[in-house]
Amino acid sequence: MADIDIRAVHKSYGKIQTLHGVDLSFASGEFVVILGPSGCGKSTLLRMIAGLEEITAGEIAINGRIVNRLEPRERGCAMVFQNYALYPHMTVAQNIGYALKVAGVSKAERQTRIEETAKIVGLCEYLARKPAALSGGQRQRVAMARAIVREPQVFLFDEPLSNLDAKLRVSMRAEIRKLHQRLSATSIFVTHDQIEAMTLADKLVVMNKGHVEQVGRPLDIYHRPASIFVASFIGSPAMNLVNTRVEVETASVRVGGVQVPIDPALAASLRGRDVTIGIRPEQCAVSLDGSGVRATIDFVEELGSGRVAHAEIDGEPFAAVIGDHMSLRPGDRVGLELPPSHLHVFDRDSGRRIDTKMNPSSPHHAAATSTLAIVH
Repeated sequence: MADIDIRAVHKSYGKIQTLHGVDLSFASGEFVVILGPSGCGKSTLLRMIAGLEEITAGEIAINGRIVNRLEPRERGCAMVFQNYALYPHMTVAQNIGYALKVAGVSKAERQTRIEETAKIVGLCEYLARKPAALSGGQRQRVAMARAIVREPQVFLFDEPLSNLDAKLRVSMRAEIRKLHQRLSATSIFVTHDQIEAMTLADKLVVMNKGHVEQVGRPLDIYHRPASIFVASFIGSPAMNLVNTRVEVETASVRVGGVQVPIDPALAASLRGRDVTIGIRPEQCAVSLDGSGVRATIDFVEELGSGRVAHAEIDGEPFAAVIGDHMSLRPGDRVGLELPPSHLHVFDRDSGRRIDTKMNPSSPHHAAATSTLAIVH
């Protein structure tokens, strides 16, 4: 196990900068998930930890030792790739033990470690097969076994489940989580899939355009997103976001022509500013009597585990979770109750969360007045 410290790390390709001063710390034994859309810099950061990409500026330390100039093999990391990267002409056993062979480990010890590792990932009966005779999930297990057999300090996962079908992704998520609990190694997992991130992470890092947007426990980030980007990226269906203006006199914001109350202290501090408010679909209440914010139903999404009504408010999309008892059809007019306790308020210009107290899950410094804090 190992602590990892990333200090003011930048990455540039010529004049194009892809990482902008990333600062992160991961404790020994943590399962960290780095989440973000394609092109946000998450895989680049992972490859820099592994030593597969040069660091333009800043430092990366593993267990207190700066590794900027160390070769990948000297860093104590093992990486699992998206495309498995198995040798097709080798058997499963040969693939698992190849790194040990290159390192000069004796044949007897190699065989013992291969068998022990195969048992951990459930591959004992497949050791004599070649990769072409395996399913996608089995190949991914071989890739993980090849990393485990090296007994690394750090496991690095670069979107390892992207090539698997939906059912297999679910089972492999469970396998990876159980594997982490068994080995207790520091693990860093990169993905663009928020469900993978929420289910796997001890610590979640949300990235956007080369910047760290927020760091924290998955549920903390879900319930208190630090920015409009995080609010819209985490959650399925995504958080509803509405541009509006604070009305100081009534301590409210106007949504669909209806005044929705907000925290009076927050309203007084904002003094009529343009803001974006957000609310999760599961925290909206739909009424058939038309009370609340008026909306028109577009369609109802049947998810099996629940139902989501997709509607429009003044031409803007809005989603709300509804019960099985509610029968809605396209064109129906309904009312939406937006509880003030579940409203999130964001600065329209910066996109950052505005609150009457500091957000402990945000990694950024917050600039505050006596009653107002904008979470950066």
